[in-house]
Amino acid sequence: MALVEETSVKVALETEASPDVPEGKTDYPFTASNSIYTAILSRNEAVKDAKRLKNFLELRDKYVHKKVLFEDPLFPPNDSSLWYSSKFPIEFEWKRPTEICDNPQFIIDGASRTDICQGELGDCWLLAAIACLTLNDKLLYRVIPSDQSFTENYAGIFHFQFWRYGEWVDVVVDDRIPTSNNQLVFTKSFRKNEFWSALLEKAYAKLHGSYEALKGGNTLEAMEDFTGGVTEFFEMSEAPKELYKIMKKALERGSLMGCSIDVSQSALHCETETANGLVRGHAYSITALEECDKLKVTKDTKIRLVQMRNPWGMVLWKGPWNAKSKEWSTISSSDKARLKKKTVETSETWISFEDFKKNFTKLEICNLTPDTLLDDRSHSWTVAVNEGRWVRGSSAGGCRNFPDTFWTNPQYRMRLYEEDDDPDDPEHVACTVMVALMQKGRRKDRSKGAKLYTIGFSIYEMIGSQQHLQKDFFLYNASKAKCKSYINLREVSERFCLPPGEYVIIPSTFDPHEEGEFILRVFSEKNSTSEAKANKEIEQDDIEVQKEKKEKPKPQQPDEESGEHKMFRAIYQQIAGEDMQICANELKVVMKRVLEKHNDMKTDGFSLESCRSMIALMDTDGTGKLNLQEFKHLWSKIKAWQLIFKKYDKDKSSTISSFEMRNAVNDAGFRLNNQLYDIITMRYADEHLNIDFDSFICCFVRLEGMFSKYTLDF
Repeated sequence: MALVEETSVKVALETEASPDVPEGKTDYPFTASNSIYTAILSRNEAVKDAKRLKNFLELRDKYVHKKVLFEDPLFPPNDSSLWYSSKFPIEFEWKRPTEICDNPQFIIDGASRTDICQGELGDCWLLAAIACLTLNDKLLYRVIPSDQSFTENYAGIFHFQFWRYGEWVDVVVDDRIPTSNNQLVFTKSFRKNEFWSALLEKAYAKLHGSYEALKGGNTLEAMEDFTGGVTEFFEMSEAPKELYKIMKKALERGSLMGCSIDVSQSALHCETETANGLVRGHAYSITALEECDKLKVTKDTKIRLVQMRNPWGMVLWKGPWNAKSKEWSTISSSDKARLKKKTVETSETWISFEDFKKNFTKLEICNLTPDTLLDDRSHSWTVAVNEGRWVRGSSAGGCRNFPDTFWTNPQYRMRLYEEDDDPDDPEHVACTVMVALMQKGRRKDRSKGAKLYTIGFSIYEMIGSQQHLQKDFFLYNASKAKCKSYINLREVSERFCLPPGEYVIIPSTFDPHEEGEFILRVFSEKNSTSEAKANKEIEQDDIEVQKEKKEKPKPQQPDEESGEHKMFRAIYQQIAGEDMQICANELKVVMKRVLEKHNDMKTDGFSLESCRSMIALMDTDGTGKLNLQEFKHLWSKIKAWQLIFKKYDKDKSSTISSFEMRNAVNDAGFRLNNQLYDIITMRYADEHLNIDFDSFICCFVRLEGMFSKYTLDF
């Protein structure tokens, strides 16, 4: 009996809110964090950075020498850089900071979270991530190189660095910023002459194609682009009991953290603000956690508090523990002073951990290393990065709910041989891994109608097989592990403890036929060895010549000739003429007449291009035509391929599904890599992802010719 696995799906709502609110801020002395993130930072110091920095310096020095201000041709000051769908109801004027104010500064007294106030763009998710980033100067100045200014070597050019699908990219922009009435329209600093946050937003908009592309998103996305870290997502309704401990250790280790309240269907047409002043669909940064003593001894002698920040530059929280609440009188004076010192601006407030859990619906954490947040041990991790793609009709098989196509998804092999050091349960040794699946380029392609797919992955135990696992394997074997649910986030990640062994990871979209690129990262606690690489896609880099060797049939004697071959001879003699050879046009006629004798095949015959390919395959004497023996050899192959076609044409439609083409090709003795299967689908399948008999034979003729040449070359 085939196994049935339940695949759950969730919908993540992007955080976006109206930015039409006042702003506020107080001075903040920037301090560095003592968090541990050595591993991720060392990885981030890519070799390519030197070349990118050189390119920026060369550009800057060139314009400094020419005494001309840089103008970015790839992100011009016009509507194409602002929007792709609907025009903003504002008249824009692009200005340089030197035209907006006197004495413009890139950074004043260190970049801090107080420098970020949201403008007229719904990108609070981005600003919440930037606010978290400012808590750590090593991370901050990795993204924002600090050796830039409006005085020394100023040429109107700035650059920022973002992590992009496995590598760091350097984004260069000019300093022309959208304004209205000489005021910045989008992100700005409380200080009117400070511009690092506005220019960072512009560089991020360029990375994604336009400012409008930044409307709506999840804080995790930007956190990851700022760090190259690994994300974890918590639904508050399903949060673990040790959530406070997880959050505390995350902050101690330099992780970035944000939270938000989902917009429910019932609230879509209501005020976005809740009764206690929080805003649905809006992203907040989490900047601190504290535990305080209560003056009045009750059942609980301590209160756990969470500090959050609103990117709008003001606080709307009206519940307990806001600055004017009565709860402040219930804690000691030393704790009051400590909390007040940590509250550096009016956009920050404290909320009890219990109220935090009740009011917010999701928590997002970006870990700078995959070090566990659940215990006090420090781990050394290795990472394997694999880039892949889902191709419609070939390798976009959907989730386990679609058993006929699920097996066609890309498959990645993972070998775990070394168990963890000091396991929690000595009797059950396990290997700790973190799997992270990220879909690529969906935000940048919003202008083309792209949306985030609902994605996820499953992990199966695999014993010995080196080939792409087939449909029956997944029908009769349950997964050993999988993501909690499929969800429409850019990245889905999960931490697992698996017994030592061999596994295969299947990344997929929820529905089949959804085409796109992805990156799969696998973090393993133990160092990888040559025989236990973290993961590798089960495919060959080049074509494998693995056609089965068969004995050549003995030549038939004239009296042994079958009735079918007698028919061929008669038709052939009618068409071939005096030279007893047929060209491509004549072959087209012959094949049409032969196929008409087979009533079970619905076909209009082969195209002239197909016939030319057939002659090129079977023309052994170099005449450019086929003699009778060559024609008979061709027909014997077509006959064998016809049987394979009928095997997969289960509905007798004279077509087969493009997903079945992989099996058909294997049955014919060809072994191809995944890229070639994708190419076959794109070339030979119709708009309904079906391959008719004519296209099927044409494909096999080309494969036969390719493999024959490959064999001869060796």
